Amino acid sequence: MNRTKIAKINGLSREKWLEIRRRYIGGSDAAAIVSLNDYSTPYTVWADKTGRLPEKPDSEAMRQGRDLEQYVAERFTDKTGKKLRRSPYMWGNTEYPFASVNIDREVIGENALFEAKTTSLLNLRKFKNGEFPTNYYVQCVHGMAVMEYEKAYLAVLVLNQGFMVYQITRRQDDRVPDWCSGSVYVSDDEIQALMDAEREFWQFVQSDTPPAFSGTQADTAALSAIYTGGSSGRVDLPGRESLIHQYRSLKERVKALETELDRCAQTLKGDLGDSEEGQAGSYLVSWKPQSRRIFDVKAFAADHPDIDLESYFKTSSFRKFDIKQIMSE
Repeated sequence: MNRTKIAKINGLSREKWLEIRRRYIGGSDAAAIVSLNDYSTPYTVWADKTGRLPEKPDSEAMRQGRDLEQYVAERFTDKTGKKLRRSPYMWGNTEYPFASVNIDREVIGENALFEAKTTSLLNLRKFKNGEFPTNYYVQCVHGMAVMEYEKAYLAVLVLNQGFMVYQITRRQDDRVPDWCSGSVYVSDDEIQALMDAEREFWQFVQSDTPPAFSGTQADTAALSAIYTGGSSGRVDLPGRESLIHQYRSLKERVKALETELDRCAQTLKGDLGDSEEGQAGSYLVSWKPQSRRIFDVKAFAADHPDIDLESYFKTSSFRKFDIKQIMSE
């Protein structure tokens, strides 16, 4: 067995825990590394591990997830009859020295881990027909690899709506219990492919070289958080002229596509006329009146000249990105 104890996490300060966490790829990082996380990317994980990205404060969802973990564990035991125990350690594996895992619970009497998740009604559609989010799956597979477990149980509480249990197993012939909402087989090849991807990614961290950008909003936000500006100097960008040409060409194509998109909408609106709905084959086209209320600042200021509105305005700062061609001297 290659798994090892990295640190005892009971009693650790948050600062110390974050310091240790940055030295390894954790379960929540794994899906981002293979581009299967909607909110994180290889670049944001790299920026976090190299200490560039400011630590995010706890969100309400994160706080509720932690607070309800014990409740989810109790519901799992009630539903399955399986007993759980806490693990006070952060675990590693000598075969994967770049990886770590903090498992929510161990399943007593089985070579299996337990993962608890809490989510909102807005995500209920992601749990239909035995399915569950891919990033949950990757997190469980990562934990199975590090812990050398045969199985993972994923318990999901959808607030005020339902409670589901899924299993991820290395055995193709594993029985699917009646209480199980879905069962997924993961092969040794799939597990190895994930760990190989993590190993390759870790080379970016060790060499302090950023991975390729994803083009997502997450990377845009990360760049804005890391590079806040303030330096008025001009730097050379050698070898980037072709990228700039590509950028400008794509912007022109996007503009042309937006014009064509508007033309299509205008044609359909002309067909509808005063009608709110129309049908073409299996498609329903609608053009319905909408209304919204807005606060009329000018009218309020005119009616209340004694109130200083300036103190109620909030200034937000950002960096504007632009490309323009300059004439050579």
